[in-house]
Amino acid sequence: MATIHHERGALTLNTVQRIAGCVLLIVTTVLFAACPPRVSIRDINGDPGRYANRDINVAGHVTNSFGAMGTGVYEIDDGTGKIWVYSQNYGVPASGTKVGVTGRISQGFAVGGRSFAVILRETERRH
Repeated sequence: MATIHHERGALTLNTVQRIAGCVLLIVTTVLFAACPPRVSIRDINGDPGRYANRDINVAGHVTNSFGAMGTGVYEIDDGTGKIWVYSQNYGVPASGTKVGVTGRISQGFAVGGRSFAVILRETERRH
């Protein structure tokens, strides 16, 4: 059996693999536990109060957008429905762009003279 020599003795390759596997499992668990759940837009639109005031993820293609100087709104379609996203710090992506967004659901929101019944306030974006 292969061994790795260390100052205090020898570690077998099997022991090193077990330790590496445990570390990988712990890191993966921590990363997934920190990520908000991905939710379908259909589910959000069906019961927006269920998702209010908690972080969620949505992903889809931008179908419409407007804004200026890094602030605005854009609409995402994930194939189950559409939702408007308010972006204050991340700019507004062009139509057709595929995006993943983390944010919080708000109800009764107005921006640029337009009112939105349900909107996702963006806190993070992934392309």
